[in-house]
Amino acid sequence: MSLTPAPASHAAETTPAQPIRAALVSVYYKDRLEPLVRLLQQQGVQLYSTGGTLKFIQDLGAEVTAVESLTGFPEVFGGRVKTLHPKVFGGILHRRHEAGDLREAEQHQIPPIDLVVVDLYPFEETVASGADEADVIEKIDIGGISLLRAAAKNYRDVLVVSSREQYAAVTELLAAQQGASTLAQRRHYAAAAFEQTSHYDTAIFGYLSQGTELAGGTLKVSQRQATPLRYGENPHQQGTFYGDLAALFDQLHGKQLSYNNLVDVDAAVLLMQEFQGGPAACAILKHTNACGVAQADTLRAAYLNALACDPVSAFGGVIIVNQEVDAATAEELNKLFFEVLIAPGFAADALPTLQSKKNRILLRQKPVSFPQKQIKTLLNGVIEQDFDRAIEGRAEFRPVTESAPTAEETAALEFALKVCKHTKSNTIVLARAGQLLASGVGQTSRVDALRQAIEKARAFGFDLRGAVMASDAFFPFPDCVEIAAEAGIRAVVQPGGSIKDQDSIAACNRLGMAMVLTGVRHFKH
Repeated sequence: MSLTPAPASHAAETTPAQPIRAALVSVYYKDRLEPLVRLLQQQGVQLYSTGGTLKFIQDLGAEVTAVESLTGFPEVFGGRVKTLHPKVFGGILHRRHEAGDLREAEQHQIPPIDLVVVDLYPFEETVASGADEADVIEKIDIGGISLLRAAAKNYRDVLVVSSREQYAAVTELLAAQQGASTLAQRRHYAAAAFEQTSHYDTAIFGYLSQGTELAGGTLKVSQRQATPLRYGENPHQQGTFYGDLAALFDQLHGKQLSYNNLVDVDAAVLLMQEFQGGPAACAILKHTNACGVAQADTLRAAYLNALACDPVSAFGGVIIVNQEVDAATAEELNKLFFEVLIAPGFAADALPTLQSKKNRILLRQKPVSFPQKQIKTLLNGVIEQDFDRAIEGRAEFRPVTESAPTAEETAALEFALKVCKHTKSNTIVLARAGQLLASGVGQTSRVDALRQAIEKARAFGFDLRGAVMASDAFFPFPDCVEIAAEAGIRAVVQPGGSIKDQDSIAACNRLGMAMVLTGVRHFKH
């Protein structure tokens, strides 16, 4: 939501500035409100208010009229109905340039209301607090949302303030313009009000639709925080991030994150989620694919093992670890040029070393819940899916060959599958327990992916004898098994599901390999 001040009046605007004679103020949070109330009092504005806001204004020593004195009707139903009355909404909605509206307003003794200040009940905060449903429902604002919509609709005559974030700017505006606003300014704040009500209603829909058929049949997304990026995927493309990065990271050093940085950071964070709670782990990513992943007894060893997987691709990459970065690890990291380092913490004696490169981005990751859905623009619309939260381990592995994998091979298969799940399809991952050896990524043929992985492993000096292989999808032919066996691979994990599964199983039996099926495919496009 933009909280920038409203634009100044343009020369082309013919509607004169509109003075404020009366204002309705009804807010949940009272902080930041005092300067605006005092200014309105100084400018002789008639104030109307309700409940706690009424008392707040009275305590400031300002003259204020209770809305029930205007309407002749008390607040009822525990405050659920306060402002919903023709004398309130008529005062806001009648058109000052329409003679018929003015006659009716006079006939029914409806005074004009030229300014509406509303801060809605904190619905999202209440949901986030874990409150029970009864409390959440009571935080669905009815009168406030109606006041905002009415004032925003009649922006030709009414100025609407829909957030406490706007109080200071509006106070400054009214002080500078002797209590008047221009049409351009009122239109600006009307748009902001409809953004507020739209976001509010989206949050309510999201809460009430959980577990209903509406949740899967309607897509509503409202992200208020916008961060302009240096550019998009390429310099000629504009880019913006919508979301709250500060809730996930503290940026301790470096330049502004770019579009491509964020895409890689997202891939890195999702991959490292698979390695939480275990030994020290490090992953190095380039263009969303892991070019090095390792686990070890120390973080320094994990990093060095990950780097050994492909030190060429690691140049300029994104690195993520699952433990606090200590000084020993920082010394090793500092020898490599990389764009971003993500960690749950940084030791005090590690930071100076890592901050020695001006543009190096250091992100301290905070615990946070991620969305349950993925959304992507496609053609003239969007597609949505559940996040792939599944990951299979030894409990889900189903041995289908004459020989079962050893305990060490099973650990290696679990490790390989975690990496495979987060690698672009078609993919083949070659690994040992706690060590990625190589992967073939984004290939149009699974055989090509395997050959790419074997070639990379050999290029960086890895002996594949006794290693394991993971595939993101089934083998339609036995050729991958045969090529892997020739390279020394001894165990395979794959989802299965091909009508020719038995051909690959038979090849494993003939070649003395073990194969387990998971029944779950992990394509990543």
